[in-house]
Amino acid sequence: MNLNLTADIALNYKSPSQKIRIISESWVDSQIYCPSCGNIIKKYENNKPVADFYCLECKEQFELKSKKNQIGSKIVDGAYQTTIDRLKSDSNPNLFLLNYSPQNLGVMNFFVIPKHFFTPNIIEKRKPLSTNARRAGWIGCNIIFQRIPSTGKIFYIKNKCIERKENVLRDWKKTLFLRDEKETKAKGWILDIMNCIDMIGKNAFYLDDIYKFESFLQQKHPSNRHIKDKIRQQLQFLRNKGYLEFIGQGRYRLI
Repeated sequence: MNLNLTADIALNYKSPSQKIRIISESWVDSQIYCPSCGNIIKKYENNKPVADFYCLECKEQFELKSKKNQIGSKIVDGAYQTTIDRLKSDSNPNLFLLNYSPQNLGVMNFFVIPKHFFTPNIIEKRKPLSTNARRAGWIGCNIIFQRIPSTGKIFYIKNKCIERKENVLRDWKKTLFLRDEKETKAKGWILDIMNCIDMIGKNAFYLDDIYKFESFLQQKHPSNRHIKDKIRQQLQFLRNKGYLEFIGQGRYRLI
C-alpha cells in the first residue's frame, strides 16, 4: 500500500479544500479495499448525496472525510438535522477517515467507522451561523470521536503502519451484531458499556470494574433506577454475541 498522496492530479483546482478532496478520493480509489468483504471499492461517478464510494461485491457504501495533522476529538460534518435524519435510514454510509500530513502529503492514519456505530449521541450540534453569514441560521454539526468505542475505529493504517488485511476484515465482522439493534436507546446502552470497557483499559476486567461507572451511566440514563442490573444484562448480551468471554468469578475478557 502506497502511503503517499499524489498532488499532481489536482493542479487544475484552486481551492485547497477541492484539491485535497480530489487527491484523497483518488488515493482511496486506488489503495483501499472493502472492510466487509475485502473486494474492490469504486468511486461513484457523480456526486451522490450520501456516499462517495461503494463496494462492487457486497454493496456497502462509504463516505470519505479527510483531516490534516492530528485527528483530534471531532471532525466537522454537514447539516445537523440532515445528519440526524440520515442516521435513522438504511442509506446511512460507513465513514472513511483519512488523516494526512500537509507538509509531505503522507498518509498518517486511515480508518473506517462502521455505520452501526453512528447514533445521535456522537453528533454535536453547532451554533447557527450568524445573520451576516451567507447561509444565515444554518446549523451544522460535528462527529465526536471520543464517544465511539475503540472497536468502532477499524484502522487500515495507524501511525503510518499498515494493518494486515485479515485483521481489518476480522475487526469489521466483530461488531456486525449491532446492525440488528434498530432501537436507538438499546444500541446506546451497548455502546455505553463498550466505552466503559475502553476506559478500564485492560483486556480482562471484573464486574466491579464496570460498577465503578454506575454514576456515569446514571447521568446518561436518568430514568433507569437499576443501573447495576442493566450493566449485567449488557455484559451478558456482549458475551452471547462473542464480543466478551466470561472466565468465571465475575471476570470478563475481550475476545
